[in-house]
Amino acid sequence: MKLFCTGLSHHTAGVSLRERFAVDSASLTVLLEEMRLRASLAEAVLLSTCNRVEVYGIAPDPSSAAGTCAAFLQDTAGINADFYRHEHTESVRHLFRVACGLDSMVLGETEILGQVKDAYAAALDGGATGAALNRLFQSAFRVAKQVRTETGITRGAVSVGSVAVELAEKIFGDLSACRLLLLGAGEAGTRVARSLQSRGVGRLVFANRTFDRAAELAAELGGMALHFDHWRNSLEDVDIVIGATAARDRLLSVGELARLMSPRGDRPLFFVDLAVPRDFDPELNTLEGVYLHDMDSLQAIARRSMDAREEELARCEQFIAGEVAEFEAWLRERAPSDSVRVTVVS
Repeated sequence: MKLFCTGLSHHTAGVSLRERFAVDSASLTVLLEEMRLRASLAEAVLLSTCNRVEVYGIAPDPSSAAGTCAAFLQDTAGINADFYRHEHTESVRHLFRVACGLDSMVLGETEILGQVKDAYAAALDGGATGAALNRLFQSAFRVAKQVRTETGITRGAVSVGSVAVELAEKIFGDLSACRLLLLGAGEAGTRVARSLQSRGVGRLVFANRTFDRAAELAAELGGMALHFDHWRNSLEDVDIVIGATAARDRLLSVGELARLMSPRGDRPLFFVDLAVPRDFDPELNTLEGVYLHDMDSLQAIARRSMDAREEELARCEQFIAGEVAEFEAWLRERAPSDSVRVTVVS
């Protein structure tokens, strides 16, 4: 019996294709069992996230089994796609890199580890795993923990949203008492607002030229909607302002803000300008207690963090290589006495 992995990911398929193959948690166990029977898999785990759908399996003929699994998922999705396939050692290495966040769209992201754990738990609960995949996934979790604790691969903000959160926490500390004002209702601004909300921002205010859209966001995320003409009146009460409009002219000058700042006392005010052209006068930064970051500065911070993460890649790969060798040694030790033999070929 041999180990294989087959699937597609953000490296090989766009989101419009990946979403067709996504498997929800309610269907995963049933789908996995049906696929196991069709492909004659001794063991299997099905991993489905927004960026990948992958099958890890044990079978007598890994090439044939991988092809059957790919065909089954394509039949279920109702569309054809090119699936990659890894066998033997490369399957082990691939899973370890996935669990460590080295194969992710954002290098070093940590959400994938939880998703791999959930996929494994579902397969384990459904009786789809055995000694080989149990050992393999436990090894993946161990090396992921080692990589996260002993390297800098997860450190530093690497997206505009995460940079904005990091800066806000440096300015305010605990964000639970902060009030956020979002100007504009597009995807970029809403995404950053969600990021800040997920880190504790308790109160949200939405202002958009189309009031109904602001009201929709307020209903969706929790908060209040404001008519766009009145947003300046709220500057006395808010702590974070996200500018994400399509305005051709500046929404706020340094002179206007200087007049509006006096009622705030010494409370800081943080501006995140995501608009191009920019919504806020760059000179806002010259005012005491005002912090302004635009797209260029946010992306520069993200690039520095990403460069630092990429410098850690070699160390991460060393940890993975050691864990791959240990897993291979375990398989070779147990193979002679196992009724079900698993072969990993270097």
